[in-house]
Amino acid sequence: MASYLRNWLSLPIPSYPSSTSTSSSDLAPSISLDNDDDVNDDDDGSDTEKEDNDEAPAFPSLNSAQRIQSIPKILTDSELMPPPPVPELRNRTLGVPVTGTAGGLAVPLTTTKPPTKPSKKRGKVALAPGHSPLDWAALKASGKDLRGVDSLMRIPPSILKKHNTREDAWSAFNGKVYNITPYLSFHPGGEKELMRVAGRDGSKLFALTHAWVNVDFMLDSCLVGFLVPEPSS
Repeated sequence: MASYLRNWLSLPIPSYPSSTSTSSSDLAPSISLDNDDDVNDDDDGSDTEKEDNDEAPAFPSLNSAQRIQSIPKILTDSELMPPPPVPELRNRTLGVPVTGTAGGLAVPLTTTKPPTKPSKKRGKVALAPGHSPLDWAALKASGKDLRGVDSLMRIPPSILKKHNTREDAWSAFNGKVYNITPYLSFHPGGEKELMRVAGRDGSKLFALTHAWVNVDFMLDSCLVGFLVPEPSS
């Protein structure tokens, strides 16, 4: 840019005819080329390269709006969070105190009550060795006759109630009659509980006690027939 200005200013000035006595020197612009720094307005960074100051520039700028907005607010004593109260060790009680507010750290009511005692109506008993569920599965897979009958029968309630002893116990579950005699010693609840349904329909008691148990899979090898209504006389 500077070289272009020098070439343009060094061109000869044309002379124009004039009727007045004005000389050509008065018409020519008075431009001085002695100071080259005034013509060269572009900053090429040579002065900055000679500086020895390694300090990074302020960011944001000292007079910028961002720096004015980022000045932290100094809180007064009234705006600060008060310190926690001093605990009174003499009046201290176990547990968390129950407060009337909804946001209090109150102990749930279920944990303040003593635990309920387990019910004695139903529970598992200690089975004899060799009478675990795995042993019962092995007995079914052995091929031993657990039915005690040659073929499946249609069994009315009058026939079913005759099989109500430990040596000959039948029971009906969901319309199917099973010979529960070989399973008595394998029952986790004990023989006494299983004998409650001997000689009758035990579907209701079975559903109330352990409805999640698959009785068809458990006693499939003991099936003797199907429960039917009494024949009409």
